[in-house]
Amino acid sequence: MRRICARVGPFQVCPSALQAPCSTLFRRTLPVAPFLSRRDLQFQLYEVLDTASLPSRERFAEHSREVYDDVLNLAYNVAEKYFANHTREADLHEPHVVDGKVQLVPGVQAAVDAFRDAGFFSAHHDEELGGLQLPWVVLQAVQAHFQAANIGSSGYPFLTIGNANLQREFASAEQQARYMQPLVEGRWFGTMALSEPHAGSGLADITTSATPREDGRYNISGSKMWISGGEHELSENIVHLVLARIKGAPAGVKGISLFIVPRYRVNDDGSVGESNHVVLAGLNHKMGYRGTTNTLLNFGEGGETIGELLGEPGRGLSYMFRMMNEARIGVGMGAVMLGYAGYLASLEYARERRQGRHASNKDPESGMVPIIDHADVKRLLLRQKVFVEGGLALGLYASSLVDEIQTGPEDQKADHELLLDLLTPIVKSWPSKYSQEALSDAIQVMGGAGYTRDYPVEMYYRDNRLNPIHEGTEGIQGNDLLGRKLTQAGGRGLQVLMEKMQADIQAAEALEGVGEIRTALHTAIQQSGAALTTILGQAPQLGPDLFLANANSALEMLGHTVVGWMWLRQASAAARALPNARGDDADFYRGKLQAARFFAIYELPKVRAHAELLASADPTTHDMQGAWF
Repeated sequence: MRRICARVGPFQVCPSALQAPCSTLFRRTLPVAPFLSRRDLQFQLYEVLDTASLPSRERFAEHSREVYDDVLNLAYNVAEKYFANHTREADLHEPHVVDGKVQLVPGVQAAVDAFRDAGFFSAHHDEELGGLQLPWVVLQAVQAHFQAANIGSSGYPFLTIGNANLQREFASAEQQARYMQPLVEGRWFGTMALSEPHAGSGLADITTSATPREDGRYNISGSKMWISGGEHELSENIVHLVLARIKGAPAGVKGISLFIVPRYRVNDDGSVGESNHVVLAGLNHKMGYRGTTNTLLNFGEGGETIGELLGEPGRGLSYMFRMMNEARIGVGMGAVMLGYAGYLASLEYARERRQGRHASNKDPESGMVPIIDHADVKRLLLRQKVFVEGGLALGLYASSLVDEIQTGPEDQKADHELLLDLLTPIVKSWPSKYSQEALSDAIQVMGGAGYTRDYPVEMYYRDNRLNPIHEGTEGIQGNDLLGRKLTQAGGRGLQVLMEKMQADIQAAEALEGVGEIRTALHTAIQQSGAALTTILGQAPQLGPDLFLANANSALEMLGHTVVGWMWLRQASAAARALPNARGDDADFYRGKLQAARFFAIYELPKVRAHAELLASADPTTHDMQGAWF
């Protein structure tokens, strides 16, 4: 780690930021936090994904597993000290406006400052930008710490990183120096401004306008709704990426362009100037996720709001999808970590809470047993385990595909791009839905205690309820999967997915303890493949409306199949390691194998029902009339 401390600027300041010497910061051993399983994260990264092999690639040549562990330890310490400490406070005291300015609990500022001082805004960027060239999968593992510790405060860096990534890909060199570099340094924060009061997911109907100016820039006028992080005092400036329609542009998505719109205008020397007349019209008060401001913004109120065109006119939505798809994977990961935190809280409670006796024990004077000894509590805990650990495996696998696309074999790049496109709607929606079920089970395990604010699971439940909605609802993800992703490039993405799943099934043939998940996954693949072949073949006769009527079943069917694959991968890694494992490690691997068996027996049979419904092109929902409700 000495080499990184000497070479990478942002990591040099971390000891002072945390008031601890470097050796203490990186090396101290902490117990498993109530919001994160460090053991499982290590397992996913190094035993399932083989992340330790990435330093063999040129971009990561100066890295090592020790480097990645040090970075993860840093993330843990920052998350524990600066994010987890104000989670409940931010939930109870949501953002509010005083004298025209948004007020947050003080812990938010300290958290984002510590995140910046640790170098995480820039960690994945090139060295020339002050980054560490960290693999994307490692950065997502880093982000997982903050999402688990405090989903609200983690939203500000999350949006800023995505904004900078989009600019890195599409903005001009001058724009990158002017607007992106301060984001990478963590001095300015960023947002994505898509929806409008009358146009949520229907972006084709946005009316925010952009009028050309003589200096080549544009006057932006209109309103944007549901803008997370849209107003605060956490940074010197806020850079909004705004979808708008240039005067005279055609209707629909082809007329939408993307603009860089700062909260404050930027002077020629890069310093922050006068107001750009981006006005806070109101805060949205949410059921959960309260730590992140959510705003209605008016552009052009009280003066001119000046923006710069990013890229080419008319390509705004395609550019924005770069950030949206990244955000969709991030939403899925955020859902996983909320579910994971709830699982760990209920697991700890179940081990400590004593109630009842085994059914075979008829002695009322005998001691009560921990509720974890009851079969139905084990069922509820196993459901949580398979949902959150399966979701984590999926999110990290998708993140690893980004590294494959950027640094892997060139002849596999196109296939990996198609596979990531195909998996993105699943990564966003499956964990969002099933982490909610996991959190419901966490509350059930804890009984009345879980329903109180004395424990965090009720907060996690409220926080996660947003995840099935934002960045595209389940309905939108289903339509995207069935209507676009499964058919693009002649269906090559699905072919790649099937090939990879079948390869892992074959590789697991001789492994002990994986028989149930291997067989159940094989059956699910056959059922899914047959259903998709049938419905895609009927598409021309059905027409688009009836064809997409049961797209949710395609999402559920393929989602469960893919997570079944994630459990086969985990079970295979556990089966290989178990013969040489002892003590806690042996228990960990046995738990993985038992969870895989549970998913095979309790969850994968559900694929058949969705496959039959999808293949039948059932018209029930399509034919239902509004007047009949």
